[in-house]
Amino acid sequence: MTAPSPAEAHRARLLVVTRRRATGLLVAVTVVFALSTAFFHQAHWLGWVQATAVASMVGGLADWFAVTALFRRPLGLPIPHTAIVVARKDRFAQTLGSFVQESFLTPDAVIARLRAAGAVDRVGAWLSDERHARELAARAAEGLASAADLLRDADVHEVLDSLVRQRLDQVALAPLAGRALERLTHDGRHEPVLDAALEAFSRYLHDNGADLHRRLGAQSPWWLPGPVSSHLVHRLADRTETLLAVMAQDRDHPLRQQLGAAIEKLAIQLQTDQSMRRRGEELKAEFLAQPTVRGLGADIWTDVKGELRDQAATPDSDLRQRLTRAIAHAGQRLATDPALSGAAERSLEALIRIFLTNFESELVGLVTGTIARWDAADTARRLELLLGPDLQYIRINGTVVGALAGLALHAAAVWA
Repeated sequence: MTAPSPAEAHRARLLVVTRRRATGLLVAVTVVFALSTAFFHQAHWLGWVQATAVASMVGGLADWFAVTALFRRPLGLPIPHTAIVVARKDRFAQTLGSFVQESFLTPDAVIARLRAAGAVDRVGAWLSDERHARELAARAAEGLASAADLLRDADVHEVLDSLVRQRLDQVALAPLAGRALERLTHDGRHEPVLDAALEAFSRYLHDNGADLHRRLGAQSPWWLPGPVSSHLVHRLADRTETLLAVMAQDRDHPLRQQLGAAIEKLAIQLQTDQSMRRRGEELKAEFLAQPTVRGLGADIWTDVKGELRDQAATPDSDLRQRLTRAIAHAGQRLATDPALSGAAERSLEALIRIFLTNFESELVGLVTGTIARWDAADTARRLELLLGPDLQYIRINGTVVGALAGLALHAAAVWA
């Protein structure tokens, strides 16, 4: 038996009060019957009182028996068809579940109630409130983080790795590079890039000339005299540095023009040359085979999960702020845009019809299953607390009506 709630405790006190009233009235008419019977020989008019009291007692006792028999056996006696709620609990649960579903949870009844309550407009007004939007955004962010934690990392890694490989396998690397290079060279868009590259190469030669001179000089032929080798290397480096600087400044330089033409030719070859296409696919396969690339999906998922947790836990995070703005904006549109609110209302009604039509047995099962899990005595107690006070007034009414009926019948007997 479950502990009584505050509401049940209040109904229990009310039941005690009404039961005492009904029982007290029955005791009173019993006393009247006893007195009228004892003194009947002294005053014959007491016969009217006696007849009234007898009928009142019969009415009160009959209603006491009926009310008590609903929930328990009167006086603990094994009388048939008593303790009805305890004996018929499961049948009562089935009947109540069907009644609730057929009378209250029909699609038309629920939809009519939602229309009368202005559910969509109220939802829009509630969402447009910034405080509510922040609360809902916080719950949504926590839900996203929890959903990410529920997923198995190995499954996500496999899916991400498969998606990356599938997408890359569908892309021909060489033609893609050729198209990108062609766009870069269109209308001279590559010239600023060449300027920067030539200037950077020229500065590199200038800054690292001594080291290059030493390395190139060490690789000179043995038969070449040292001073000659040193002079040639110095001249080569100096001329190359100067040439690169001039090419960087002069876009009409012949060598600069040849370099641009070679880049344009390379762009075309990358798109049309089958040998370059094969080489591009080989490079792509080598790239995908690298362990770092194979672990890319795992790294991405780990970063996403960590970022989701941080964003969900931080009140002023970008994710929660964006969700708050999106929720508030959606609420404002629901409250101010008749077309959108109408569409939302129709969608909600269609969803309710589908749900209530296809899950009516589950709704009945919700009521019947809940009551079926209750203990029979606990069920009787709950119902008695719910209906008992009114049933005690039935006892009072039965006592009073019995008295009136007894008086009327005695009057008819005397008149006859």
